[in-house]
Amino acid sequence: MGKRSYRSPAALPLLMAELAYASWETIAHRSRMMALGACTPAEYRRMVAEKMRAAEASSMVLFRKAGAGTAAAMLTPWLSRARSNAKRLRRK
Repeated sequence: MGKRSYRSPAALPLLMAELAYASWETIAHRSRMMALGACTPAEYRRMVAEKMRAAEASSMVLFRKAGAGTAAAMLTPWLSRARSNAKRLRRK
C-alpha cells in the first residue's frame, strides 16, 4: 500500500479519524499496562519523547515553504507516531 496524499479537502476528516482511532488504541494499551504494573520506565520515557518529536516535526511544517500551514501536513507526524505505537503495542 502506497502513501496517501492528504491534499484533497476530504482527506483531512479521514486523517483526523485515523489519528483518533490510533491514539485511542495506544492509550488503551498503555492504560492497561499501567493498571497491570507492566509499564516500564522506558515506555514512560518513550511517551514523553515521542510527543516532543511530533510537536517538533509539526512546528517545522510551519517554517517550511512547501506545504506550510496545512492542517493535514501538521497532523501527519502525530498520525505516523500513533500508528506505529498502536502497531508496536498490539504485539505486546
